[in-house]
Amino acid sequence: MDVLIQQLLNGLVVGSIYALIALGYTMVYGILQIINFAHGEIVMMGAMVTISAINVLNASGVHLPGPLMVIAGLLISMPVTMLIGFLIERIAYRPLRKAPRLAPLITAIGISILLQQIAVLIWKNNPRSFPNVLSQEPHNFLGASITDLQIAIVILALLIMGGLLFMVEKTKLGRAMRAVSMNQAVAGLMGVNINYVISMTFVIGSGLGAVAGVMVGANYGLAYPTMGFMIGLKAFTAAVLGGIGNLAGAVAGGILLGIIENVGAGYLGPLTGGVLGSQYQDIFAFLVLILVLVLRPSGLLGERVAERA
Repeated sequence: MDVLIQQLLNGLVVGSIYALIALGYTMVYGILQIINFAHGEIVMMGAMVTISAINVLNASGVHLPGPLMVIAGLLISMPVTMLIGFLIERIAYRPLRKAPRLAPLITAIGISILLQQIAVLIWKNNPRSFPNVLSQEPHNFLGASITDLQIAIVILALLIMGGLLFMVEKTKLGRAMRAVSMNQAVAGLMGVNINYVISMTFVIGSGLGAVAGVMVGANYGLAYPTMGFMIGLKAFTAAVLGGIGNLAGAVAGGILLGIIENVGAGYLGPLTGGVLGSQYQDIFAFLVLILVLVLRPSGLLGERVAERA
């Protein structure tokens, strides 16, 4: 039972990160009906820029409490990822809005590879350790252990996700986003600036990606230029599990996927003599993706919508 509780806690932490990244996928899909596969690389950029910024501040003799040091790094990395998101939409996706759906998909894969190679040129292909500026003090909970950092990740992720849901439901920009997602032509006729709304969707999603990248780097203790590929695929799986295009579904799918993955690797591993151990942890995520696509393509909270003629 201790193992199960430990893996449930680990799954909640990892799932909160997946959910935060999945929101970036589902926001873009909800408005443009395309999958931005470059979002994983934006998460990677957020982590790498933050680590570099913290190291520069440390080398410059800036002494701040650990959380403030991370916030200072985020204040540098978030504008960078937001700018990348804006440029991706403006240069790569906007000219392809009326193109067949395969064209933006191929473009997204190309941008993903481009960003990955730019990161390799800047930081080389070596892992970078996350600076030891955050508390890792463990706490006992029902026989399991959870650290201050993990608690902070869950709380911060939930606060950000709640704030995003509030913004979409209650603010003028959120209403404009929902209007554009329903019908771009009608929204434009009613005075909504479609280009602005779509650009802001990419900017907000990319800013969330930077925060998620820092969470990934802090939780695992390192970041590297190729990390965006796998974390992006898992977050996309979470978005599909919850219902792609549904914000609440992305949150539910991310947390559920994190729990399934960690329970599968940590709890079922000993029962199978290590056959389903942590080295095969990624298998569980993609098994979930296959099952969802076969049994319920619309996801847990997605609506079954007939194709319009």
